[in-house]
Amino acid sequence: MPSPLKYNKSFDKLTDEEQELLEINKKSIADFVEQSSSVSDVDYATRNAHAKTYAVTKGVFIIERDLPEELQPFFDKEKYDLTIRFSNAHPKIIRGKKDIPAYGFAVKVKDENGVLMANFPLVNFPLFPINAVSTFLKLFTSVNRFFIKKWSSFSLMLQIIKVIPSTFTGSFVKNIFKLWRKRNDFFLSFDYHSVGVYRLGDYMMKIKLKPRSVPKNFGRRLKVKDALESYLNTENFTADIMIQLCYNLKDQPINQLNVEWKNSPFIKIGEIKIDQGCLLDPYACENEMLSFNPFESKIFFQPVGKLQKLREDAYKISMQTRLKINKLLKYNK
Repeated sequence: MPSPLKYNKSFDKLTDEEQELLEINKKSIADFVEQSSSVSDVDYATRNAHAKTYAVTKGVFIIERDLPEELQPFFDKEKYDLTIRFSNAHPKIIRGKKDIPAYGFAVKVKDENGVLMANFPLVNFPLFPINAVSTFLKLFTSVNRFFIKKWSSFSLMLQIIKVIPSTFTGSFVKNIFKLWRKRNDFFLSFDYHSVGVYRLGDYMMKIKLKPRSVPKNFGRRLKVKDALESYLNTENFTADIMIQLCYNLKDQPINQLNVEWKNSPFIKIGEIKIDQGCLLDPYACENEMLSFNPFESKIFFQPVGKLQKLREDAYKISMQTRLKINKLLKYNK
């Protein structure tokens, strides 16, 4: 096996034009969050993505005993404590309708002293349809403005049309059909992915969470939230955590997120366990205000890539605005 490619800051560098578009996008994020309580008809400011919380729970990350020697310095404890948030990707909290199967499995990793090691927001689709930073920023800004009634649906559709060509890759089409076939499956039966790239010291990795023996038809007649709560109150959950390392940019591109990595075997680094009955109150203020900003992670687990870099400011402005609005909020469902 060749040596992994080393991280370089050039992977993250934005152009002047992209930086200008980012500033416009940040303003649209703040505007959205300020009006999000009206958008979702709730009494608190929500996130501008993954607004709907299905459940929050405690868990543990147990490190693989036979971890390769070169990876051991990054995982020097036998286990780590986890806080996990299950969510839907929609920026608006939808009620009374079937949720689109775009799910989030966000993981906060802490050591035994409560020190934050990493935040990893994972999703149930391994790819992202946009590679061009400017296209993404224009689309994201238009989505925010659409929901707060500053842009028409026609303007939003124009931005969506620009994205369509980048979805015509073999990887993307294959995974769209796979998601369609699984659209009615139970939340915890999906694999979850980092989509973007993260540092592993000087190396670079993608992450995959693969559940063990979860019935895909569990709670088929229940709402997603009710099915999740039912399962986690009565069953233990276990999932393998695997990574792929970047060896060359042709087979494992950093800034091309609409294709799967190839010629990089999955390496199991441990497993996540959630014991039954570990659910937390998702409506408690401290849980609603949880941050899963991956740029709060230790330096050796930081995100890599231009699209990942955008998330740093997006998370910050979203959280700052939510804190400002919800500062004195104590609410109960």
